[in-house]
Amino acid sequence: MINVTCVTYIFGYVTRLAKSHKNHYLCENFIDMNKEELKIVFLGTPEFAVESLKRLHEGGYNIAGVVTMPDKPAGRGHKLLQSPVKQYAVEHGMHLMQPANLKNPEFVDELRSLNADLFIVIAFRMLPEVVWSMPRLGTFNLHGSLLPKYRGAAPLNWAVINGDTETGVTTFFLKHDIDTGDIIDRRSIPINPEDNVGDIHDRLMMLGAELTIDTVQRILDGNLTTTPQDELTKGVEPTPAPKIFKETCHIDWTRNARDIHNLVRGLSPYPAAWCEIVSPDNDIKTIKIFTTAVTDDNASAEPGTIKSDNHRMLIACGDKWLEVLSLQLSGKRRMDTAEFLRGFNPAAYKAQ
Repeated sequence: MINVTCVTYIFGYVTRLAKSHKNHYLCENFIDMNKEELKIVFLGTPEFAVESLKRLHEGGYNIAGVVTMPDKPAGRGHKLLQSPVKQYAVEHGMHLMQPANLKNPEFVDELRSLNADLFIVIAFRMLPEVVWSMPRLGTFNLHGSLLPKYRGAAPLNWAVINGDTETGVTTFFLKHDIDTGDIIDRRSIPINPEDNVGDIHDRLMMLGAELTIDTVQRILDGNLTTTPQDELTKGVEPTPAPKIFKETCHIDWTRNARDIHNLVRGLSPYPAAWCEIVSPDNDIKTIKIFTTAVTDDNASAEPGTIKSDNHRMLIACGDKWLEVLSLQLSGKRRMDTAEFLRGFNPAAYKAQ
């Protein structure tokens, strides 16, 4: 006998996914299947992904395999550095794969041999179709923005850099074009005026883990609906979130103080906004700036002019003075400005 409820569900679901998702959802996918039977492959690399993997593991979900980046040499001794996801997977005895090439036939065969039902991708590389199309229930990604806003590699940074007051996380099914698949669900948080990207990272990591678990459970329960991103863009081009490069982090002191303040927030604590300070005799030093405050004082001096006393350091921007609250001189440790000024007088220097 045909299960009418299931057929109705499938018809609506497949209609919504028809343009972007090729996986077929059958009644038996959702009947008599529990979280111990649902075989999941988890793909991720940094700390942001670990919390979701941890919640899945501690929640009793069946992690059939974990895919992460190969170990990379780091530091002066070029010691191989394991990704946070690898560390967690090894500690808990999970089946681990670290392919250098995601299209490598041996890796693809090993992945296929796991016979997984669902792939979950969090902060990983762009997947080839041979990978993301493999599981019968599809591949979903947890993205660190409220899609369709901020498609790209650095959504957390750009939300803060652009002075947004809200951000969030989104789960969506993968398709050919990056970050364009049908949205499963979104959760939002406010960006407070003095939040930096480190604060947002930590809060979204926890919120994202909750959303990951909820998304898996909805797939298990069969009460899933999705929304094409085109319905949310309403003809407006989505805001991009390109990769952060060194020059992205360079401070242009001709910009207004609020924009520079947001740039600092959006890059703190890592990779950090930076500039050079140059003395009249051409002594050049590089500083990273981690915390600032916008003053109410208009800057009549040329942008980049530095003024300081024993406690405060201010730099002229295109409109106002910006106070530097914590910084790091190249080759030194990070410190607050008062401590920095006890050993260095920047007043003769100019920021550029």
